[in-house]
Amino acid sequence: MCLTIRFLAVFAIATAALAGPEDDKLNRLVQEEFDELMRTSPTWASSRGDRRYDDKLADLSPEARAQRLEHAKRRRDAVRALNKREIQPALHTTLALLDYELAKRIHAAQYHPEQTPITQMWGPQRSLPQMASRQSFTKPKHFDDYITRLTLVGKYLDQTITNMRAGLEAGRTPPRVVVAPALAQTRIHAKPLKDATLHAMYPPYKEGDAVSPRAARAIQEVVIPAFARLVTFMEKEYIPGCRESIAAQDGVDGLDYYLHRLQVHTTMQLSANQIHEIGLEEVARIRKEMQDLIDKNKLPHSDNFADFLHFLRTDPQFYFTDKNELLDGYRAICKRIDAHLPRLFGKLPRLPYGVREMPGFIAASSPTAYYYSGNLKNGIPGYFVANTFRLDSRPKYEMVALTLHEAVPGHHLQISLAQELEGLPEWRSTLGYTAFGEGWALYAERLGMEMKGLYATPYDQFGRLSYEMWRAMRLVVDTGIHSRDWSRQRAVDYMLANSALTEQNVRKEVDRYIAWPGQATAYKMGEMSIRDMRGEAETKLGDKFDLRAFHDMVLEEGSIPLPLLLDRFTKWMEKHAR
Repeated sequence: MCLTIRFLAVFAIATAALAGPEDDKLNRLVQEEFDELMRTSPTWASSRGDRRYDDKLADLSPEARAQRLEHAKRRRDAVRALNKREIQPALHTTLALLDYELAKRIHAAQYHPEQTPITQMWGPQRSLPQMASRQSFTKPKHFDDYITRLTLVGKYLDQTITNMRAGLEAGRTPPRVVVAPALAQTRIHAKPLKDATLHAMYPPYKEGDAVSPRAARAIQEVVIPAFARLVTFMEKEYIPGCRESIAAQDGVDGLDYYLHRLQVHTTMQLSANQIHEIGLEEVARIRKEMQDLIDKNKLPHSDNFADFLHFLRTDPQFYFTDKNELLDGYRAICKRIDAHLPRLFGKLPRLPYGVREMPGFIAASSPTAYYYSGNLKNGIPGYFVANTFRLDSRPKYEMVALTLHEAVPGHHLQISLAQELEGLPEWRSTLGYTAFGEGWALYAERLGMEMKGLYATPYDQFGRLSYEMWRAMRLVVDTGIHSRDWSRQRAVDYMLANSALTEQNVRKEVDRYIAWPGQATAYKMGEMSIRDMRGEAETKLGDKFDLRAFHDMVLEEGSIPLPLLLDRFTKWMEKHAR
């Protein structure tokens, strides 16, 4: 029996009915949820092209948080009071998702995420300095609103400190090892400057425009002092008070919190032990495929896996010495992939994408790459953001798989299609589930095997296996750290022994898992589910199987929890088997 069917609990979806007043009630609740989401997350709204709140920053106060939670409870009760039999079938997915999202938010509130807002992976020291790059500036009002936003940075960071101090008092902190790099990131923005235009948060005036005294004054009088206060707090109070243990189960919320994060990210009801065992099975399978590839191609050091990995990590032929060559290499791979997409997908996104360098102030403590979504309404393309720090840790043999994952047909294609959904409430385009999005992106890496000549060399092919191994090891390492008392070094050693990932990459990855419990497990669980569905469809449909139609089915509702995807797949199979 496939993994998906064994482990997924299918959402209860209402049966078909005619449209009526209940549809209107649901649509009003959805619109209410969307409006509140944009109002309370104003920088996100700006990045989506909703410019109503460009002059605002989020209110992080306890009063605002309590109000949002009360609204969520009231809205959830209203959703569950709807007569589901009177809601038209086209709205069933939206109904299920709204109930799911509200219930998830209400449950998460008991763990007080606002009290742990900063690690090396996230926080205002990362988000605020990249704010300007996430929106377009096409009118004088856009600059005026942005400068007003700068004047609110002091209040925003002071509220952040208040919430972190509450976390200290409650014993709720991240592990110290993942907060120290965040301090280094924060110091960069607190450094006194004679020229405010050099600050990362200075607005992007075009060359020749008059320098705005208001923007410079806001940087000097508000932004830099606010970051300096945050630095002082982190140095004097926060980091000394953070826990030394790296395991989520050792935190004040215990193992319950870790299980909650596993369920949020995987959208499955699986225990840490189940996920750990699945990971061990996958690691063993992929390790055998690696050795088979080495033996088949008679690669160097084929008789000793550790020596072969050392060869990959140290031989100069596998590394660029110029960061621009690395970035141009990614761009060339993107163009090669683009030509294959019409054969694999019936619908492609309109939004273009590019490749750009990761900002220097976060590169040293960040993973190999990430994707930044764009927005047609906002005039911002999607970006595959590549880390150029330590070029000797960015091997060429990983580049094809990484491009497939972060750009197309991975994150850019999936997220952009979700943004361009037609005939659905705009709220649906705000949703993102780790297992779906990251599962799809990992599936996209394997899909590159069906693009002739893309994995051109045995080393490219080994790079793909190494990346799949990376995600399989996450199941073992994440659960090992957070529920089995694994040390940081044990996790590093395990990953170095089973993949060609460089030590720099592995250490940053392990720290990421420490900071972000459960997130890393979603990739493999999502990918295995999608592969299970495709395998079942190919077997049962035979000549009737259409790969483009299958891919469109997976993506055409946007990001959804895996149980809901399985429900869609079941209905799709019934239709195509006739």
